[in-house]
Amino acid sequence: MGLLMGAVSKAFEGMDVEAFAAEVRDWFTTATHPVLHRPYLTCGFVPMIELLRYLEANGFTTYIAFGGEGLYGLPPERIIGSALGLDLDTDADVAGLLYKSQIEFFDDGPTKPARIWSRLGRRPLIAVGNSNGDIEMLHFARSSRRDGLRLLVRHDDADREGAAYDQGAEDALARAAERGWTVVSMHDDWTRVYPDT
Repeated sequence: MGLLMGAVSKAFEGMDVEAFAAEVRDWFTTATHPVLHRPYLTCGFVPMIELLRYLEANGFTTYIAFGGEGLYGLPPERIIGSALGLDLDTDADVAGLLYKSQIEFFDDGPTKPARIWSRLGRRPLIAVGNSNGDIEMLHFARSSRRDGLRLLVRHDDADREGAAYDQGAEDALARAAERGWTVVSMHDDWTRVYPDT
């Protein structure tokens, strides 16, 4: 994992953050998923999109803890995820932010609750995860004063999703059973997985 993180950080080192964002947007508008054979922008899960819109319509401010504003319709400031270290470049007339080789991953483990707290200043009321890397976030949604809604999405529909993969979610599924978290089965509970194209 350390080698991969180093390679990722080196790939973006010295790149302007705005140029990187534009490159990602361009890629998302043209790229096709290699297994699903559909544009990446149509790979957002319909039930997740519906949940976000339902919560927003009822007064919630929603955040997601990974990239993909194009997939789920959230602005960049409401996406909490991995971040490369940043440097301020003041050599030009217009100062810019450049990625540096130091990388800070917030995808998994106890750093995800820390990142959520640093952005929100509170625990989430609702947390939705799908892997062992989400255990701490789901656990963090409960406080001594209230029980948060903790949802664990189980990827068990190979036919509609393109692959079934409980691998990497075994501990999360066991924890959900022990603690009474709600497990949502893609196969049993979702009428649609992806938007119609």
